[in-house]
Parts: sequence; structure tokens; C-alpha cells
Amino acid sequence: MLAARAFQSSVLSSSRPAQRRTMSAVQASSKQVISTDRAPAALGPYSQAIRAGNTLYVSGQIGIVPGTKDFASEGVEGQAEQVMKNMGAILEAAGASYKHVVKTTILLADMGDFATVNGIYGKYFPENPPARATFAVKTLPLNAKVEIEATAVLE
Repeated sequence: MLAARAFQSSVLSSSRPAQRRTMSAVQASSKQVISTDRAPAALGPYSQAIRAGNTLYVSGQIGIVPGTKDFASEGVEGQAEQVMKNMGAILEAAGASYKHVVKTTILLADMGDFATVNGIYGKYFPENPPARATFAVKTLPLNAKVEIEATAVLE
């Protein structure tokens, strides 16, 4: 298996050696970890966000108040508001804002909270909202009620 991978690697790099090496160098050098104390620390082995080139990938945020392990509230409304604040802090740390967000994914512990989360979410994207997917899931980290991840394109 290793021999096959080595062969495949050498074939790929020999087909267009200069272009392949240049792309790899650019990709490797443009990956940047984004971190801020104004959003909760990651709960596991992942970054708050990664910037690769001009694209920013914001990890899923839950409604934890930065500097604590406490939710902003027990209810979905308070948690959703805190999620959006956390996302905003990470965007700002990367030199971006909500207007740069092109795609979000919302995870809900209860699809019955869809309208409530929509109302809060809409305040942050009043014009030209990003593409979005929303899913109901069995459970979220720390039994959160809502989690939102985002992708942004920076200028």
C-alpha cells in the first residue's frame, strides 16, 4: 500500500512538477489559525477558525460565554444570541464581519426552535444573507440547543 502511494505521489508530481509544487507551497503557507479570547476556547482538538487563502472557516459555535464554561442561558434564544456574538468575535479576529459570510450550517437540538433561531439569526444578516443549511440533531456538545458554523470569504 505504501509503495502504491509513493508511486501515485511520484506520478502526480512528475506530471506537472512545477505547478504541483507551487500549489502545495501556497496552500501550506496560507493556512492560518484564528483565535480570540472574545469567543469560547475550543472544546476539543480543533481551532476556533482557520483562514486558508481568502477563505475563513469558523468552527461550530455554541452559546457559551467566553472565559466560562457556562451557557448564556438555558433557553435557545439566549444561546442563539451568544452563538452569533461568538461568531462575530471570531470573524473580527480574522479581519472579517458578518457581511463576509457566504455559508452557514445550523444544528438544532429541537427543530421546534427553528423560528426562534431564525429571528435572531436574521438580525445579524439583514441584507443578502448567506447560503444556509439547517439540521435537527440528536444531541449537541454540552447539550447545547443550537450550534452554528460559518464560511466567509475575505477581500
